[in-house]
Amino acid sequence: MSDVADIAEPDRIEGAPHPRETVTLYGQDAAANTFLDAFNQGRLHHSWLITGPKGIGKATLAWNIARFLFASDSDTGMFAPDVQDTLHVPAVDPVFRRISALSEPGIFLCRRPWDEKKKKLKTAITVDEVRKLKSFFTLSSADGGWRIAIVDSADEMNKSAENALLKVLEEPPEKTLILLVSHQPAKLLPTIRSRCRELRCSTLSPDTLSLVMEQAGFPNAENDALNALSGGSAGESIDLLANDGLEIYQTILSLLGTAPRMNRPRIIAFGEKCAGKSSENRFNMTVRLTLLALSRLALNGAKDGKLALDGETALAARLSSNPYQAHEWATLVQELNGRITHARAVNLDPAQVILDTFLSIDATAGRASLLSA
Repeated sequence: MSDVADIAEPDRIEGAPHPRETVTLYGQDAAANTFLDAFNQGRLHHSWLITGPKGIGKATLAWNIARFLFASDSDTGMFAPDVQDTLHVPAVDPVFRRISALSEPGIFLCRRPWDEKKKKLKTAITVDEVRKLKSFFTLSSADGGWRIAIVDSADEMNKSAENALLKVLEEPPEKTLILLVSHQPAKLLPTIRSRCRELRCSTLSPDTLSLVMEQAGFPNAENDALNALSGGSAGESIDLLANDGLEIYQTILSLLGTAPRMNRPRIIAFGEKCAGKSSENRFNMTVRLTLLALSRLALNGAKDGKLALDGETALAARLSSNPYQAHEWATLVQELNGRITHARAVNLDPAQVILDTFLSIDATAGRASLLSA
């Protein structure tokens, strides 16, 4: 197993248990049953691509699979059932404890490494990490058991790492399994995708999301706004709660409600809360939620639907109730995406980025108001 320093884990959502520590997998029965069917039929593919939006339980599924295989290997008693109907391994099981502590020698976790010189996580999974994975697979298991690699997330591999992984996928050793967690599988090499069997995970229903949030330590997180803005993602819900996302979204709606004559000092004050190194998370959240608000406006006009959250209904009726207004907002979202990406690349002042963004929104609102039915 790769060395684990006392640093932030790139595959952990801040403020929540790590997927390997999560006892119960909620909402992904279809994907779990697909894997179990293959296992029970003796047709277990060597590589699995676990796909779906971020924060819905893909990594939790991967760790459930790993625990299940090791527990099944150790369960050699004559009374063991022939057909397995669940991936669940109880928290008291020694396998669960070893894997939770990252002390199971049969598992290799491939993720973004720590940059010792810069004292921060690298921005990509490098080819060196995949080479370590390949070396791990060349070792023989002491007891003839499973050797399992989890890549989380596969989207973070650079091209050299992807090509190195492809070679592993082409000639996998016996009794090995590779689990690739991917939020955007279309960005992976087609040859990687073609050598994996896909396990597609679904977004979480409001009821299931509540169960996941309770397990993660947020027992009172049931909230219509949280469900709507997270898109059925527990990871996104936790991020919203941790970074004042619901409050920020209401401020965004409040500003939009005054368009096309938004108060410039209010915009400046809002943007200044995003300034400084310590406010990086708030800036990212503000940008994400601003673009989400505009996207929801565009969808409302395109589908002639109704937005349900406080402040959205009246806003949509005035500024995005028809396809012409929707087109204005959809075009602006594309433009802002490009401009904000560039602004981040050249390290522009976040407060100025927010100001410029909302001035563009105000101008678009002026055009959209002229297109009302």
